[in-house]
Amino acid sequence: MKWIGISGSWRKINQEIEGNVRKIVREIMMRGDGIVSGGALGVDSIALDEALKIDIMADRIKIFLPTTLKIYTAHYRKHALIGTITSKQAENLVRQLTGLQKNNSEALIENQDGNFTEKTKKEVYYQRNSDIIVVSDELVAFRVKSEKSKGRGTLDAVRKARKKGIPVQLFQYDLTNL
Repeated sequence: MKWIGISGSWRKINQEIEGNVRKIVREIMMRGDGIVSGGALGVDSIALDEALKIDIMADRIKIFLPTTLKIYTAHYRKHALIGTITSKQAENLVRQLTGLQKNNSEALIENQDGNFTEKTKKEVYYQRNSDIIVVSDELVAFRVKSEKSKGRGTLDAVRKARKKGIPVQLFQYDLTNL
């Protein structure tokens, strides 16, 4: 069995991107391989949703969080309060991750050491990318450029995967004019 890292945008996706993520994750899971991802909104959440449709016990799923689930939950709920994301998005993600933890506590890997503040957030997320690449045999990345994002986090994962020497499949989307 191979572990396939999934990386991509959390800010903005469309139906085409969602369909492509679901198709690729379904192919990965149906051939008996597993996915490794980061537990964020967007691509990560879609990938986890699709993987759980095939692997209910989450034996072939690894989700790395940049901090503990408790801190991560508070982080997303705070962003819902300030309007960066909706309450529905935050609560759906919290429900998804807590459900994963209940199904298979080993599938959710919490960073117990992450000093997760607004100042250190980027550094901790990039460390999470490193953790994903360490256990991945391949990477599938969905880079989305939009008004608010240039896809730098996804490119960070791609650079790390290439440095490790594992295969990288990179899909790029430009949503700046949508």
